[in-house]
Amino acid sequence: MKILLTGGTGFIGSRLVKHLQFSHELTVLSRNPIKAYQKLGHNLLAIPSLDALDNLDEYDAVINLAGEPIANKRWSEPQKKRICDSRWQLTEQLSEKFANSNHPPHTFISGSAIGYYGEQGQQAVDEASIIEDDSFPHTVCKTWEQTALKAASENTRVCLLRTGIVIGIEGGALAKMLPAFRLGLGGPIAGGQQQMSWIHISDMVDAIIFLLNNKECQGAYNLTAPNPVSNHEFSVALAKQLKRPCVLRTPAWLLNTALGDMATLITGGQKVLPRRLCNEGFNFRYKDLSHAFKEILMRS
Repeated sequence: MKILLTGGTGFIGSRLVKHLQFSHELTVLSRNPIKAYQKLGHNLLAIPSLDALDNLDEYDAVINLAGEPIANKRWSEPQKKRICDSRWQLTEQLSEKFANSNHPPHTFISGSAIGYYGEQGQQAVDEASIIEDDSFPHTVCKTWEQTALKAASENTRVCLLRTGIVIGIEGGALAKMLPAFRLGLGGPIAGGQQQMSWIHISDMVDAIIFLLNNKECQGAYNLTAPNPVSNHEFSVALAKQLKRPCVLRTPAWLLNTALGDMATLITGGQKVLPRRLCNEGFNFRYKDLSHAFKEILMRS
């Protein structure tokens, strides 16, 4: 296939490129094509913007993973605008180019996140759950998804990736946690009972490829492992794999003081199940968190 990919230099995108670039013809959208080539190699075409494309007739599929990281900075109003604009505006551009195509790509895979579900406590949710929520993460994801769905037609199916906590050594939440845990300074956050819906980076990439290759798949999919855990269980499993203690606890008030509204990403939690992926035949390689940690840390 000829595939247009946004977010190709990110944590998930760069792993996906490694799996696709030798079997498909890739065009990667990057504000800095030179850096994209340095990171991803030259077996692809890097373009700086979508302006050169009047339509998407030459592509078979589009994978849209771009977006300002939601947890990198405190949620000031300017930062909230950057988070929204980086997702909504690019996705709107892509949907418009689908509409302008005489022969649009048959598949549009577009990012979202489990923030769509808001804070659900210990209640398990899946793609069929009806959500009424006015939180910032839900608003971001809901509008992002609605914008992507504008590309849907009798010629184009749209798959939405409601992504959980992606764990891998190259980036994401685990990479930020490892220094403290390796020093024996890691531990549960707040009460530790908040649910963490995680997925191994390899399963994340495999799931995207599964949706790309299965023409019957469309709509929202939870990209999370089948066995979510509490923050306490996550912390204990990581410390055990590193052979370090897990006794220190970060109080909620400290996070609220340091991070403001963004602290809810850590103290809230969601128990999200990948019902549709499982029902449609996707096989997770890493269903158990300890197994996932063992594989990741073997390579660190």
